[in-house]
Amino acid sequence: MDLPQKRKRISHELTNSQASNREAAPSTSTNVQAGGFVEGSIIRITMRNFLTYDHSEVFPGPKLNMIVGANGTGKSSIVCAICLGLAGKTSVLGRGDKVGLYVKRGCSKGSVEIELYRASGNLIITREIQVENNQSSWMLNKKHASQKAVEEAVKELHIQVGNLCQFLPQEKVGEFAKMSKIELLEATEKSVGPPEMYAFHCELKTFRTKERDLENVCKEKANFLEKAKQRNERNKLDVERYYMKKRHLDRIQMLEKKKPWVEYETARKEMEGVKKEREEMKRKLRSLKEAQEPLVRKIRSVESQLQPIEQQMKEMTARIREATQKCKQKHDQLEYRNKEVEDIRQDLSLKQTEEADRQKRIGHTQLMIKDLQKELQNMGTMEDVTPQIEAVNAELKNIQQEKDKLESEMMDLRRYKDEAFGEFNRLQNRLRSLEDMMRVKEDKLRGRFRDTYTALMWLRNNRDHFEGNVYEPMMLVINVREARHAKYIESHIPLNDLRAFVFQRQEDMERFMTEVRDKQRLRVNTVIAPAESCSKRPPSRPLETLQRYGFFSYLRELFDAPEEVMSYLCHQYKVNDVPIGTEKTKNMIEMVIREVQLRMIYTAEEKYTVKKSNYSNNVVSSNSALRPSQFLTDTIDADEKRQLEEQLKAADRQVKSIDQRMAAILEQQGKLDRRDNELRAKKKKLSELKGKKRQLEQKISTKQDSLRQMERNEINLGAIEEETNAKIAAVNKKKVAIMEEYLSHMQVKAKLSMEKVYLALQSAGLSAEKTKLETDCRDGSAELKRAEVAYTKLDQTKNNLLATCKTLMSKAIQICNMTPGETAVPEELHAAFSQLPDTLDEIDAMLNEEKTRAECFTGLSDAVVDEYNRREQEIQNMEKELDDKTNALTTYRRNIAEAKERWLNPLKQLVDQINERFSDFFRSMQCAGEVDLHSENEEEYDKYGIRIRVKFRSSTQLHELTPHHQSGGERSVSTMLYLMALQDLNRCPFRVVDEINQGMDPVNERRVFDIVVRTACGVNTSQYFFITPKLLQNLTYAEQMTILCVHNGPYMLPPNKWNEKAFIRRARRKQTH
Repeated sequence: MDLPQKRKRISHELTNSQASNREAAPSTSTNVQAGGFVEGSIIRITMRNFLTYDHSEVFPGPKLNMIVGANGTGKSSIVCAICLGLAGKTSVLGRGDKVGLYVKRGCSKGSVEIELYRASGNLIITREIQVENNQSSWMLNKKHASQKAVEEAVKELHIQVGNLCQFLPQEKVGEFAKMSKIELLEATEKSVGPPEMYAFHCELKTFRTKERDLENVCKEKANFLEKAKQRNERNKLDVERYYMKKRHLDRIQMLEKKKPWVEYETARKEMEGVKKEREEMKRKLRSLKEAQEPLVRKIRSVESQLQPIEQQMKEMTARIREATQKCKQKHDQLEYRNKEVEDIRQDLSLKQTEEADRQKRIGHTQLMIKDLQKELQNMGTMEDVTPQIEAVNAELKNIQQEKDKLESEMMDLRRYKDEAFGEFNRLQNRLRSLEDMMRVKEDKLRGRFRDTYTALMWLRNNRDHFEGNVYEPMMLVINVREARHAKYIESHIPLNDLRAFVFQRQEDMERFMTEVRDKQRLRVNTVIAPAESCSKRPPSRPLETLQRYGFFSYLRELFDAPEEVMSYLCHQYKVNDVPIGTEKTKNMIEMVIREVQLRMIYTAEEKYTVKKSNYSNNVVSSNSALRPSQFLTDTIDADEKRQLEEQLKAADRQVKSIDQRMAAILEQQGKLDRRDNELRAKKKKLSELKGKKRQLEQKISTKQDSLRQMERNEINLGAIEEETNAKIAAVNKKKVAIMEEYLSHMQVKAKLSMEKVYLALQSAGLSAEKTKLETDCRDGSAELKRAEVAYTKLDQTKNNLLATCKTLMSKAIQICNMTPGETAVPEELHAAFSQLPDTLDEIDAMLNEEKTRAECFTGLSDAVVDEYNRREQEIQNMEKELDDKTNALTTYRRNIAEAKERWLNPLKQLVDQINERFSDFFRSMQCAGEVDLHSENEEEYDKYGIRIRVKFRSSTQLHELTPHHQSGGERSVSTMLYLMALQDLNRCPFRVVDEINQGMDPVNERRVFDIVVRTACGVNTSQYFFITPKLLQNLTYAEQMTILCVHNGPYMLPPNKWNEKAFIRRARRKQTH
């Protein structure tokens, strides 16, 4: 680099752990602003506790600003400061999503201050960032303001940090080539087009959307209108048929109204004829009744004589009934006394039978006593069986003791068996619980990785195909000791390895992959364990030396896994050398990174990766938040499972042993029970022999006592017979008195019966006379009865006809809608009734005919006519709406044509200018490139886009710039030249490009650099920031350039001791020597 050729204005940025920057003279800054800055250019950037900076100020120039520095020194931090200081979103930078992450680690807050050139007075924007709540406070010209006010102020200066055509940070360089043609057009419009161009474009897209909507609406309404007309045309015939049917129904209704009036008139005339016949029959009935009167008076006279006699006969009958009742009572008393005598004699007979029975029992008992005494004498010669009984008792006692002992042992065995069963069930339940947890992990595997789960099922069914150990996916065999630590393992081991199968032998893995990947087409991962086990490999340093930093364990100690799986993880991911820390570790993380010097560490909620810079040997760390665990939270203790399985086998053996012993005891008890029964039978037989003599003696004694008792109970039959005779005599005396009363009542009854006979004879004579008179009267009244029946029938007929007339009148009034009490036919119905038949038969015939005709019109209803009329109204409304929509569509098309002319012509001119500049740049590099406005349909304004086509070799054709066709360096060159083509056209005050030259080859990088210097340092160009970690030698520079050198290191001078001029003098002296 030739220092004397460069412009004297060189700005250096120096940083150390405290602060460093060059001091800027206010007077110099003012002159430069007046000389070259455009509206909205950046004059000053001040950073405090921001990313790598404690405190630093940057003073860029008005043209091209080249920011140079080694990786990790803080070049991109300046880009972040520009973006966030001008109210940009963190998503633009592609780094952390929280603004608090941009504050220097260990600080509670940081700030960015940017001074923008403005002709009316510079604008100073200050943003202070709080780490604790991830919030920001804003100031405009040292006065508090809202973020929205800052965004409005930035927008007024045409600054768009979210537009990749203006602001291209390092992490977004690759995304520029990924932008679609449509996105590139919008970004270009916003960046270099007139302010109204993008608004016109949006307006056009909105108009086109509404035009499409209106076209669809008009088309739909026209189709619907045509269908409605066709449908109504089809329904027109139905409506005509409906009105024809209605005329028939109206005639039917009028016939039904007249019919009750005709019926009423017919019934009324019939009732008048019946009334005349009834009056004539009434007069005839009256004359017949007068001719029967003398016979009736004679019958009444006989009835007056007969009535007292019948009354006396009733009284006689009552008195006879009373005398008969008294005779019956006396007869019952005699029967009772006879029964009483019979009972007395029965008692005597019982006493006699009892005495005879006593004598018989005494004789029988005496015989039994003699026989027992004889048998007792014969038993005196039998031997004594007591010793045999005692011997049997002793053996029975021994057997009982043995049975008690066996029963006690059986109870103990049952208790042991119950306990063993309880333990067995407990172990089974616990093992089942562990298996359920394993099943949950398998369900997660099946839901997330279906192919891996299918391969797992095949492995379990075909394990005999493999010679060495084959382990299921690591997420199933890894068992985290505490669920809260699962997040460390899942963050450290990639997901592809967590679902990988682990093999001990290479040939087993190849056999497995041939089956599941080649034959079954399953996507699975496999790994092979190291030949030499690494599972016991010690960490690089003892854990005790790290505990003071808050580390409590290495990652390997947080989980269990099979030998080969642990060996693979230690070999591949160094789980034996990754420490796990706590919140204490996070609070002192800078000290930990500096002193511990481990490549990877974990705190309570974060993962830290530590690297050393290849340029400066500085330590660079990055951190990321730990995600919650998904697969390893369900922990299964493998040792516990193995112990449970062994305990289950032991418990099963114990239960079987107890069952065998219980079976032996039951067999032994059966033998003892059989021997016990034999001895008890023998004892019973001996006891019977021994007790027989004693029983005989007891029986003899008992019989003698019974005999004495029977002899004492002797009955005195003589005394009892005398007492019985006395009782019978007393009862007979009472019977004589009763018989005398009975005879007296019988005499009274006979006398009354004779008197009743006399009265009956008198009644029979009078009754015969009455019968003769009634017979004579009956012959004369037959005609009278017939007359009465005829009169009653006529009267009933007249009443029925009257009721019928009233009913028919009510019916006629109701059908004709007349008021109650009105009996004349309304005038409006007279004309209609006069055209209809007057007889019922004719009316019924006409009704049947009209109903038959009406029934021919089927499937018709009022809804058909209502629908027809409603649709007619809808057709009129739709025709009006269609006219309105068609007029609106015409208006929109006229507006679109006007807006298109306002937008498309300037846009084509703008794209032509960009194409001209872009093509010139490529021609200067012996390549070819062009930019054009591309659209498949001129009317689809949301499909318009800018197409970039490039050619880097003469043997190829122009190809569209895509993320896949060109190389990374070619995409970088194309992106840079497109941005430079916008430079002269740009209405934005500055442009930022970060490390876009990293993928270029030296030739293209030199050519692009020359174009950048030539373009960015031209007349009437805006400010340009070009960030790069390195530059080629012997490049061509311009006087208008400003070079910002970013230095970073522990031995930097403090800002107040830095002297730029002294630094340049020393550099020149060193160059001359």
